[in-house]
Formats: sequence, C-alpha cells, structure tokens
Amino acid sequence: MLQHSVIHTPRTSDYAELADVWEASARATHDFLPDSYIVFLKEMLLTHYLNAVMLICTRDSRQRITGFAGVAARKLEMLFIAPQHRGQHLGQRLLQYAIEHMNVEELDVNEQNPQALGFYLKRGFEVIGRTEHDGLGQPYPLLHMRLAASDTTSRHSAEMEPRLTGATQVQ
Repeated sequence: MLQHSVIHTPRTSDYAELADVWEASARATHDFLPDSYIVFLKEMLLTHYLNAVMLICTRDSRQRITGFAGVAARKLEMLFIAPQHRGQHLGQRLLQYAIEHMNVEELDVNEQNPQALGFYLKRGFEVIGRTEHDGLGQPYPLLHMRLAASDTTSRHSAEMEPRLTGATQVQ
C-alpha cells in the first residue's frame, strides 16, 4: 500500500486533474445527485470554487493527485478522495492537516451522504445546524458541523502529521 503522508499544494495547472478526482469521488459517494447536476458542479468547481479556497492535496508515487481539500475562512469547503484510493487514510490526513495548519473548525456535509457524516463525527465534529437546500438552493439538505471544543485529539495527533511540499499558493 502506498503511503501518501506528504501534503502538497496544487497549482492552477492541476485544476483539471482535481476536477477529475472530484467527479469520480462525487459519482462514487453522492448517488443522490443527478448526472446533470454533477456536470454543472464540475464546471462551477473549475470556474469558481477552486479559486475561492486554499487547496491541499495528496499524490501517489507517480505524482498523480489522489485526494484534495479546500479551505476558506476556517471552514472545510471540500474534501474528496479518488475512489481507488479510499480506505488509505488520505481523507484523515487531509482533514488533520486542515485542522492543525489551516485552522479548520467548521464544515457542511450533505445529509444524504452518511459515509461522510460518519467520517466527520468520528473525527470530533458535531452537527450544529441543518438547511433544507445546498448552497445553490437545490433540494439537497446540508448539515452544518463544528469541531467539538473538547476535541484535542484532532488538533494534536502526531502520528498523522504530514509535511507540506510545493508551497506555491493558488491565486
């Protein structure tokens, strides 16, 4: 099994690859979304969303992106892992880095994605609210989550401490 312990900062030239990882992950985990909405969201990801966040990613031994996260204003805005790399703790590593180095405290998760909800609950987040619609007003309820104040394991787990490489900031 490959170890993806180094956290990288992707460049704008990586956006197409990030979007491909996003699409494969969304199709594997968001079966409640129609194909037309996934196609629309992928275009929005490329034209708006990736530029609006600080991005981090993991790469395999051939430097292909295997997962990524995006953070803005202490909020995890996106976390997606390529389906063939699920189960390798990449999401955990990205989330841990985002909490410890990017000060993530909040996130939203689709209510219809129980795997993601369980992932975040297990890592110390708690549900603090709910909306009936997603950020674009579509009928996909969101659960608003916050890192529990008493959760210190998420902020200080030395065994999952990744290193950052490729410090080019995405503008």
